[in-house]
Amino acid sequence: MNSRVFLGLAAVLLAACSGHSAPASAQVQDQPAALVPPTSASDFTASQLDQVVAGDWRSPDHKARDVYRHPKATLQFFGVRPDLTVVEITPGGGWYTEILAPLLHDNGHYIAATPKPAVDGEASRDLSGLKGKFTADPAHYGKAQIEEFDPKAPSFGAPASADMVLTFRNVHNWVEADTAPAMFKAFFAVLRPGGVLGVEEHRAADNASLNAVKESGYLPTNVVIKLATDAGFQLQGSSEINANPKDTKDYPKGVWTLPPTLTLGDQDRAKYLAIGESDRMTLRFVKPDASASSAPTH
Repeated sequence: MNSRVFLGLAAVLLAACSGHSAPASAQVQDQPAALVPPTSASDFTASQLDQVVAGDWRSPDHKARDVYRHPKATLQFFGVRPDLTVVEITPGGGWYTEILAPLLHDNGHYIAATPKPAVDGEASRDLSGLKGKFTADPAHYGKAQIEEFDPKAPSFGAPASADMVLTFRNVHNWVEADTAPAMFKAFFAVLRPGGVLGVEEHRAADNASLNAVKESGYLPTNVVIKLATDAGFQLQGSSEINANPKDTKDYPKGVWTLPPTLTLGDQDRAKYLAIGESDRMTLRFVKPDASASSAPTH
């Protein structure tokens, strides 16, 4: 159910419970305590997130990353609700797909936006894996949608058709490929006014220049913010949910030196496992509501 329906039902139940007192003889009987529904849409969303994060359909390898990726807190910061239309950009192996698609299955809409792949390569494997996942488990993924896009001329659906666009650890790839401006403009186009763009990305040191870190997988926070604001977004908030102060960001193979990739294999493996996953920025942007900002004043 969406938040409005849920809150309406909660109000009816509470009114029914408080409108009449039971006879004294009934009150002294040993009866189960009345169930009290959650008191807000955020309580309901939190409960739903707990269920999907704990879901037995999630890959054990993916669940093992929760300690580094904080999915519940991250999605709450972005403002995800079960009744939204959410586009996830380049979901890769489907780490967040396993949480978002079941969360949105009943009352929302999950769209996995994937790049049109070459005949071979990582994008092709990821797309094949998503299709297999959706087909094998219709109870959790039966309503999920895949939207393929051209990275050089991206489009993620009809204009103003989405409530939220999310992307996790992808912006560095677009910056390196010089497609980032076009991607952010396409995010802006598909979102309704007031819609949210949520970005999680590997964070470079504050004083790092883009040229120095461009191929490391890390990006300066100001670069990501500029990409979004140049496309028309307003920065609404930032969070340290996915910060990792142990990450020194100076590894021989960039961010891929750290888990889960561990590009160096057994070389200094214990050291990199002790550091954990990368230090990450978590940013929430909003598409301004032009009609509200242009409304006449009296």
